[in-house]
Amino acid sequence: MKGNQVQVVFSMKKPGVLLMAFAFFLCCSLRAYGQETEGETEIPPELRQLYAQSAVLMDGDSGRILFEKNGYEQKPMASTTKIMTLIVTLENANPDEIVTVSEYAAGMPDVQLGIRQGEQYRLGDLLYSLMLESHNDSAVAIAEHVGGSVEGFAGMMNAKARDIGCYNTYYITPNGLDASDEKGEHSTTAADLARTMRYCICQSPKREEFLAITRTSSYSFGDTEGLRSFTVGNKNAFLTMMEGALSGKTGFTNNAGYCYVGALQREDKTFVVALLACGWPNNRSYKWKDTRTLMSYGLEHYEYRDVWEQVELPSLQVKNGIPEEGNLEEKAFTDLVLAEGEDRGELKLLLMPEEQVEVEVELPDVLAAPVEAGSLVGNVSYYLDGSLVHMVPVEAGDSVEKLNFGWCLEQIAGKYLI
Repeated sequence: MKGNQVQVVFSMKKPGVLLMAFAFFLCCSLRAYGQETEGETEIPPELRQLYAQSAVLMDGDSGRILFEKNGYEQKPMASTTKIMTLIVTLENANPDEIVTVSEYAAGMPDVQLGIRQGEQYRLGDLLYSLMLESHNDSAVAIAEHVGGSVEGFAGMMNAKARDIGCYNTYYITPNGLDASDEKGEHSTTAADLARTMRYCICQSPKREEFLAITRTSSYSFGDTEGLRSFTVGNKNAFLTMMEGALSGKTGFTNNAGYCYVGALQREDKTFVVALLACGWPNNRSYKWKDTRTLMSYGLEHYEYRDVWEQVELPSLQVKNGIPEEGNLEEKAFTDLVLAEGEDRGELKLLLMPEEQVEVEVELPDVLAAPVEAGSLVGNVSYYLDGSLVHMVPVEAGDSVEKLNFGWCLEQIAGKYLI
């Protein structure tokens, strides 16, 4: 064992249970591990004074939630909505497309760029207006262009939310203005908001474009006719607050209060912080204090540890299988191997010093013939505080054919009639 003292447990399960376990793993792969666990946990002293009503600190690499305060309560999200608006646009449209401003888009309330009905702009230019200064009119113009309508674009946003595992998020507007309809309120949870940011910076095929836009300090552009020009400056103060700040988005409405979602990368660690209802006027600085507190906590208390365990796998009996070398007096067995590419000898997890990982080898008592080499028979699972954090599939190393009447006759004839 390594210095982290990982405990290895062998668990023999029936084949039906094994399939259920694998199905569970597939489900978990759609969601970041450990993030759905709710319940009362002891709050570290340095995090007891957070201002936000809902807060999450997430490991950006794995998606594991390291700390949450009411992290699963749905609340309005204000303009933090726009990170989803941006990523959906980047994934579904060409920045060089031309957007024509509608009367509805031009009539959005502050904060506004001030675009006018009938004007045309390059889509990529409006994305800077959307993210750097959080302009509500630009958000609607973008949504109408990409989705055909605000409602159509909201449908795209909600579909993307489901795809990335945000099951407690509901979008109505592309700009985050307070809204509700027959299906619910425009809202999210701190856990889902952090998960969305993680997707934007770590998982999306357009993550580099997302980062480039959200990290730009200022940007100048004009309409396609060259009649008007604008310069927008980045309002995300976190970018200059901490070394390694990656991205972020502020938000405020009367209903939502001050909100923020941001990401930081330092010392090979990536953290995401999401805050909802983090004060109301005149407390706009609360979100920066909470963000710094949570990021500093992650940097100070979490380090990567290699928890890989080289587990010795047994051979499994194959019921009604043809034994090796055709000896009827012997039972059939197949050796077990880790799935191809999984025997890498390293598994690094971001952990606190006192956190311990338990490794459980989950296998059936016996296999039923026929067995094909490479078929899934079990798994090696890594658990942290009872939550699955990693799973390595275990496969049959050898093929074993099923006994049949003709083969038995052939063996008997060979043994007694010759």
